[in-house]
Amino acid sequence: MTLTTNSLQQAALSVAARRRIQRWLVTTPCIESRRPLGDRTRLFYKAENFQRTGSFKFRGALARLTTLATDTPVITASSGNHGLALATAATLTGHKLSVVLPENVVRDKHDKIKSLGVETILHSNDAGLAELHAQALAREQGRVYVSPYNDRDIIAGQGTLALELLEQAPSLDAVFVSMGGGGLISGVASVIKAYSPGTRVIGVSAANSAALAASIRAGSVVDVNHSDTLADGCAGGVDSDSITLALATELIDDIVECSEAQIAEAIKCLAWDEKMLVEGSAGLALAAWLAADTEYAGKSSAVVLCGANFDRDRIASVIVS
Repeated sequence: MTLTTNSLQQAALSVAARRRIQRWLVTTPCIESRRPLGDRTRLFYKAENFQRTGSFKFRGALARLTTLATDTPVITASSGNHGLALATAATLTGHKLSVVLPENVVRDKHDKIKSLGVETILHSNDAGLAELHAQALAREQGRVYVSPYNDRDIIAGQGTLALELLEQAPSLDAVFVSMGGGGLISGVASVIKAYSPGTRVIGVSAANSAALAASIRAGSVVDVNHSDTLADGCAGGVDSDSITLALATELIDDIVECSEAQIAEAIKCLAWDEKMLVEGSAGLALAAWLAADTEYAGKSSAVVLCGANFDRDRIASVIVS
């Protein structure tokens, strides 16, 4: 594969981002699976579930804020991992941050973000409308809007986990990464292909909400039907101007879509076999490896466990089913 200037520059941004944010990061472990595997088959977990805030999103949040002067007002929209990560990062960098949340946000999430000294703004009962409102406020009030994925510095931050992974497991045949808006897989894949071009990058979508997968196949951003999914952190559409589409299209070797039953089975595998509780989006990446384990028999693979910010009741019902 001959890489474009676009992807090579993205990988270089991850190297620069790592230098800026390393002091605040947890270098998350790369854990070898406890599962009994066939001869020479190795499976590793890049355990971002142990990252500060419980998600890889903290990397991107730090990477973006550290490019901005501390007196720059920042705004975003997210009731999940991105909002919590940016709020936590802002306490370290000193930025004034506002987070727009839908009015029906889970109270615990709202309270957690607000407890970090961040202004919260409630708007509508729809996450998409809350995001549009945040973007409008940014334009009207001269704030910098920070996208959860459609931003080169955010993507660069996510790519720092791949730099760690290649140091921890330097001879990988494949890396499995969950896909939502594409920030994580764009960052990881740009680094992997720049420094370990023989390693295959497998993008994994939830069949119930596979906008990026459909857009890659179509060659442009398309709308898809979205149903409820255990991998809720990967649910939703892709911005019409998203920079992740070009990166993902160039760098991903294969796309796998997994059913809800496959995601649930992977979550249970991680809980009972690996002794780790993760969110559905992390289980999604393992689900693809489990579905293709014969293809990767005798090979060395890594699964990115992107986070552990799960709903307690929902995860409990999956594990005991």
